[in-house]
Amino acid sequence: MMNELVNYPPLEEPEIGDGTATEVAEGIFWLRMPMGGSIGAINLWALADGDGWTIVDTGLRTTETSAAWRRAFASTLGGRPVRRIIVTHLHPDHSGMAGWLAQKQPARLWMTRLEYLTLRVLASYTGQEAPEEAIRFYRTAGWDEDALDHYRARFGDFGKMLYPLPASFHALDDGQRIMIGDREWVVVIGKGHSPEHALLHCPEAKLLISGDQVLPQISSNVSVQPLQPEADPLTEWLETLDAVRRRVPDDVLVLPSHGKPFHGLHGRIQALIDGHEVALVRLLEFLETPSRAIDVFPALFKRQIDRRLLGLATGESLAHLACLRTRGLVSDEVDAGGIRWWRALEKESAPQTG
Repeated sequence: MMNELVNYPPLEEPEIGDGTATEVAEGIFWLRMPMGGSIGAINLWALADGDGWTIVDTGLRTTETSAAWRRAFASTLGGRPVRRIIVTHLHPDHSGMAGWLAQKQPARLWMTRLEYLTLRVLASYTGQEAPEEAIRFYRTAGWDEDALDHYRARFGDFGKMLYPLPASFHALDDGQRIMIGDREWVVVIGKGHSPEHALLHCPEAKLLISGDQVLPQISSNVSVQPLQPEADPLTEWLETLDAVRRRVPDDVLVLPSHGKPFHGLHGRIQALIDGHEVALVRLLEFLETPSRAIDVFPALFKRQIDRRLLGLATGESLAHLACLRTRGLVSDEVDAGGIRWWRALEKESAPQTG
């Protein structure tokens, strides 16, 4: 059904990491930088901006990415300077090279406030021991001591995936209008996947740089994290998707961070919403038996969850559980051993809707 809702214009995919680009619209260039793993690449966007460029997202901090940027400077960017670096959100595949680019080019970093400040907090964990609050967060979700030891050993790795950020930035706000070249772009804020994700909509050119908020083939991870353990990011994400659908027309060409540019924004948003609503129904049925967060994986994921995926799966499970709690459909309780148990409320106990 997903493939019926989106369609892809006949654009040549640029090679990953060689610095070449495909022009998707006048003055808008699509580059791909290496990521590794199952996703393989991140899409970056170079926007002609007067005598220079505005870059949207930057890639992971790796020697392969820095080499690819040097090739892009010489080829796609034609030796013209980068004047502005826009980072849609804090995740390292988007922010990892921002500090490096700002050192190499006369460029100011533009991000939303919450993304920039949260990124600085997460980067500050590098070299520190995992805080007790984080250990308690995962123990409460049902992790055993082996999993907690693995987490302790890897804690702080986030900061190793990015160059040190510039000490100052230009704040992006929802509804803000930005002139890039001779085109006006409007900032649309998304939530759930990250705290204050910036999408960029150009009504004149009928373009939407969607970051990770709307992807054509996969659904972005939406997780509860130890930094904000009582959060309900899935509700925020679903509400944001609905807001994007109301604010951005369906006739835009969507420029996502992963996958190919596509048409069919509204249909894809509905498919994303429907997918999570179906998962919430399965989860609620599963919770007729009291369960820990790690117990509900079969209700949400088709694949087997191994240690490599445990953190993401736990965070996403907690996000779905928190959404059901916000809707008044489940309760949660911590037992004497410090483990949180979730259960569906009896129908007569749940609030009536509709």
